[in-house]
Amino acid sequence: QVQLVESGGGLVQAGGSLRLSCAASGRTFSTDDMGWFRRAPGKEREFVAAISWTGGSTYYADSVKGRFTISRDNAKNTVYLQMNSLKPEDTAVYYCARHRGAGYFSAREYDYWGQGTQVTVSS
Repeated sequence: QVQLVESGGGLVQAGGSLRLSCAASGRTFSTDDMGWFRRAPGKEREFVAAISWTGGSTYYADSVKGRFTISRDNAKNTVYLQMNSLKPEDTAVYYCARHRGAGYFSAREYDYWGQGTQVTVSS
């Protein structure tokens, strides 16, 4: 069993920054690829970023490339999402998830999910 708990969300002005954390419990974290998704009001859940278990490979949605950075600390069983230059359209509930499939961009490739953390960007 894997449990994922996100934190770090909040209210920030456009142009500001936030760092989200996802703390994982379970014995396999250090060998799990991980991802971040988000769901904005009235929209489908969408891929944001993913990272391989070594941290050596990262993947980003075009909408966040150059502004967001995903990283991990396997010693702390934690994945991070550093979000800079935030825009109002980044407002969403952000979820971390454990990757178990082939591709990284579909939610179907992930099996365990956290409860989410709200990020609100004001204009």
